[in-house]
Amino acid sequence: MSRKRGPRAPNPGALPWRRARQITQIAALITFLALLVVTRGGEFPSVPPSLFFKLDPLSMLASAIAGRQWPVGLALALLTVTLTLVVGRVWCGWLCPLGTLLDLFHLRRRPRGYVGADRRWRAVKYVLLIVLLGAALVGNLSLLAFDPISIVTRGFTSFIFPGLDQTSLALERTLYNTPFLQSPLDWFEASVRTPLFPADVWRWWNVIPGLLPIAIIALNLVSERFWCRYLCPLGALLGLISRVAIVRRVVGEDACRNCVRCVRACPTGTIDPRQNFASDPAECIVCMDCLPECPVPQGQTFAPAWKFAPAREYDPGRRHVVIAVGAGLLTAAALPVLPLWLRRSPWLIRPPGAQHYNRFLSTCIRCGECLRVCPTSGLQPTLWEAGLDGLWTPTLVPRLGYCDYSCHACGQVCPTGAIPNLTLDAKRTTTIGTAEVNRDRCLPWSQNIPCIVCEEMCPLAPKAVELDEVSVTDSTGEAITLQRPHVIAERCIGCGICEYKCPAEGEAAIQVKGHAEPS
Repeated sequence: MSRKRGPRAPNPGALPWRRARQITQIAALITFLALLVVTRGGEFPSVPPSLFFKLDPLSMLASAIAGRQWPVGLALALLTVTLTLVVGRVWCGWLCPLGTLLDLFHLRRRPRGYVGADRRWRAVKYVLLIVLLGAALVGNLSLLAFDPISIVTRGFTSFIFPGLDQTSLALERTLYNTPFLQSPLDWFEASVRTPLFPADVWRWWNVIPGLLPIAIIALNLVSERFWCRYLCPLGALLGLISRVAIVRRVVGEDACRNCVRCVRACPTGTIDPRQNFASDPAECIVCMDCLPECPVPQGQTFAPAWKFAPAREYDPGRRHVVIAVGAGLLTAAALPVLPLWLRRSPWLIRPPGAQHYNRFLSTCIRCGECLRVCPTSGLQPTLWEAGLDGLWTPTLVPRLGYCDYSCHACGQVCPTGAIPNLTLDAKRTTTIGTAEVNRDRCLPWSQNIPCIVCEEMCPLAPKAVELDEVSVTDSTGEAITLQRPHVIAERCIGCGICEYKCPAEGEAAIQVKGHAEPS
């Protein structure tokens, strides 16, 4: 995150502030990544596994608007709001994992006097924020997929972790043919890969959530922290709050030598030489990179200087607000009249307790936390099967992983209550779907081949899959007795382990259909 600025900084006394920010950034990123790793499979540390979402005021506000209730799980976001009211957008410069990644992958060196792209483009993030909140008014949270914490979490959960898992497996298969490597590889498999990537699966659309953070990092080639300057809706919200922050950057009236070093140092390009090198509190991320660059002691400081920030040319006007809110409302209202192939399927298998569509969609913030903790990786992000209003919401894909009968981690980790935090006993009796036997593919039914895997795997007592003993003639003409499975629908909870374990190639011979209620 350190940026090479050429000669040694002329004000080394201010370097500790920048170093403190860098240490805090690294610590926050390590904490974020550690929570991603240690909560895989539902084993939670004492730190809340959804800590960064609980500190996210954008998720809190949008969830409160869409759900028409206070999301208790996000009350910690008030700490971020309070911090922003005191010292400005310190979240963006010190704590945000995506912001830290943008600093780590700094791709462009700024020329002398560089002030970035047209400042009016900064209005885009405010428009996106207003459109997001406008859609939330009618219960739609699809645009929260662009919350920076959601972007990073989905990127690691759906793309990086499964990708590393598949890569390590491929390397293990290749290297295991070398005898002296077999013992170290056995250790690596048992001690590293399996604990780190339990049951990670890969589907082609796992690339999509990985491409977004990659594209955001690549935008650094256009302008440093391009995402933070022009696109981030969370940054826009914190920027609005920062306009009344108490502590802000102050430039000494007679101290500035017009050396432009602070302009080159500012990662968001908010220091404007045309306005006596002042900066907009709404755009300043309090990184303090400008301080050690100033050759004049106390030429610029961060100090209490409370006043309303002056209006800027990129501030959204009344017309922009009305149009953006209308766009959000219109988009959300148009979703129910989309063509059938773009609307949600009634057969989706939602996590336990999340079967009410409208209530679920108005509280799910697409954070990916439930996907991360699922021990079987059966929970996957939806693409088109949930409709445009359900994009990136979780659904169970039993062929990839079942709903573990001894796990209720998804409800424990959900920061908004979209997935209820059911007790394990309650979760075990909550129906999420019903299994159905496809007799045209089932081995005992279609080919008279003995198979009772689905009945053996069913965790219920009494079992939801029972066997009927019948006498048939096999392919050689010999009379045999075999058992054919059928499902007792009243008992089945739709956990999907029967579908996951079904030995039929390709599509399973027993499949779970979801129970999705319309409201």
